[in-house]
Amino acid sequence: MQGSTAMAAMPDEDAVREALRQVEDPEAGMNIVDLGLVYLVEVGEKSVHVEMTMTTAACPMADMITNNAHRAITSVTPPDTEIGVHLVWDPPWTPDRMTGIARDHFGW
Repeated sequence: MQGSTAMAAMPDEDAVREALRQVEDPEAGMNIVDLGLVYLVEVGEKSVHVEMTMTTAACPMADMITNNAHRAITSVTPPDTEIGVHLVWDPPWTPDRMTGIARDHFGW
């Protein structure tokens, strides 16, 4: 029984962010974590709440990206986990939110 309990354990914030690194913004060709689009990750006992943004409010890929983020979180959480991925626009995204990896990628 203990082995199955360990497998069903909730991931920590770092593990959720690592899963979100698999989600790419196809217009930027970079993952959403390194782009700085993920603002908040909260892991509860049976829930994961993520607040993220897009590079622009007019992003045509917003639904696809948030759906992919939801799937990525699902892949690292127990089956009964409540997952919320919410788009926020405040504060607005700016390039200074990108990691060094992303800045190097874009030559900034």
